[in-house]
Amino acid sequence: MSVHPFPVTDSNFEQILKDNRLVLIDFWANWCGPCRALTPIIEELAVEYRDKVLIGKLDVDGNPKTAEALQVFSIPTLVIFKDGQETERLIGLCPKSRITDALAKHQ
Repeated sequence: MSVHPFPVTDSNFEQILKDNRLVLIDFWANWCGPCRALTPIIEELAVEYRDKVLIGKLDVDGNPKTAEALQVFSIPTLVIFKDGQETERLIGLCPKSRITDALAKHQ
């Protein structure tokens, strides 16, 4: 697992879920201020959870298929997947502690 958030795309999304037991994906866009504010937290999580959770980022503008399929209507949206299934969704800019608490429930 990487120390940087993994770039998730429409083409690699299914394989990422298949290959990793626990995944957190940040659905974001470059023009979104709250998304940019969340980026340092996502980068910290990628380092802290590098051996436990795949932390990824999916740009909704460049990868609309996956965002639409998962009905991501607001960004930032963080989605946690365990064994390929969505287990939790956090919408909006949230503190790091809320994200780590959510991850702890699924490890």
